[in-house]
Amino acid sequence: MTELLLLIAGLLGGAVNSLAGGGSFIVFPALLAVGVPPVIANASNTYAALPGYVSGAVGYWSGIWAHKDRLVVYSIVALIFGYVGAELLLVVSDAQFSVIVPWLMLFAVVLFAFGNQINGWMAQRGGGRRGMKALGTMLLLAFLALVCVYGGFFNAGLGILTLAFLATAGMSDIHAMNGLKMWIAAVVAIVAVARFALSGSIDWYHGSIAMVGVTIGAYVAARNAHRFPREAIRAGVIIYGIGMTGYFFWKAYS
Repeated sequence: MTELLLLIAGLLGGAVNSLAGGGSFIVFPALLAVGVPPVIANASNTYAALPGYVSGAVGYWSGIWAHKDRLVVYSIVALIFGYVGAELLLVVSDAQFSVIVPWLMLFAVVLFAFGNQINGWMAQRGGGRRGMKALGTMLLLAFLALVCVYGGFFNAGLGILTLAFLATAGMSDIHAMNGLKMWIAAVVAIVAVARFALSGSIDWYHGSIAMVGVTIGAYVAARNAHRFPREAIRAGVIIYGIGMTGYFFWKAYS
């Protein structure tokens, strides 16, 4: 039953990621439900999500390459601060992380629910900053660094935060933005998973079952995306995310 639950959660999470985003709201709680400790469950969730980020970056490669001048800097920031986020996770105990999780989930759900509005607001404010010199560049890279620290520490909501950064950086081509989002997320996940692996913080067995489900679910959903009402799925993910957030608050503070 444990393996079946994780496989189903992975299938659903991968499909939701392809259709609307928010698959971590399904996979992470499923890992906790089968008894994986909180910190290891979070690290294993990042491991399970990694193939989706890599395949997404490959799929968007033409859009990414159109902005190749940004790749080196963005990749260096993602490597360094994704590692910092992963390192932060490893110094937090399971008890401490269990108290933090509800707030991270709440933050991620709010990001997911209002991501379009956030990105639109960022785009409006970012469009006039394209001419900013050294100070503006440093502020933008500091924003990206914070995004990558968050992604290395807690995977859910990383995509929305990355899109918000890219909008602030003055980008408006959604295909290029999605490609760079996948690229940055893949780099963060790769360095985080490498750090988690070195510290023995990944449950390879349960995480791999979830990863297989995520990979299959993402592929099948992508091939059949036209058959699904995206907004209805998005609304369902938000409702589910709110429910899980409430459950984590009750479990942590009751």
